[in-house]
Amino acid sequence: MYIPKNLQMTASSVNQFIHEYGFGCLVSANLTCSHLPFLFDEKYNVLYTHLAKANTHWQGLAGKEVLIIFSGPHAYISPTWYDKGPAVPTWNYAAVHVIGTVSLLSETETLNVVNQTVEKYEPSLFSELGIFSEQLNAKLAKAIVGLKIDITNIEGKQKLGQQRTQADQLGVFQALQQGDLEAQLLAEYMKKHEIGLG
Repeated sequence: MYIPKNLQMTASSVNQFIHEYGFGCLVSANLTCSHLPFLFDEKYNVLYTHLAKANTHWQGLAGKEVLIIFSGPHAYISPTWYDKGPAVPTWNYAAVHVIGTVSLLSETETLNVVNQTVEKYEPSLFSELGIFSEQLNAKLAKAIVGLKIDITNIEGKQKLGQQRTQADQLGVFQALQQGDLEAQLLAEYMKKHEIGLG
């Protein structure tokens, strides 16, 4: 990914981004892609995920290098939103790319990844015994495959118009607030990172 220095995310920003936008695309050397939820263990610099055993993408991945792409909010940016021209249309976005080596998890480790994913997104589900019974977990373990990705490289890009003037940034921010849902999400992201607020 091409990342000018002024658009490069800090390590802490990258880590937070993966935690917040943890649904990523796993791409292997044969250009097969699977869209999967990921858990990030910062302490050991590892990603965990799981996929259906019926999805043959996992076959042959052990020991191989993969790319995982995490995408955040993004939107079209009109040059008419800037305070001064000339300017061209562009697209603003935030994204993180991770490269790592895959190893397959045991059934027990895979169920642990599933449980940690549920813990992150819907912890109250653990009280639903019809869903998390030992019988159902045993069936689930036979139907899914867990992956561990040891990270070898990680980089993040945050293209939010940082190089533009404050007036231009404010114009973009205000226009995005009036746009569709994706545009509004990008505006919120800009606000969170204090870009475009004058």
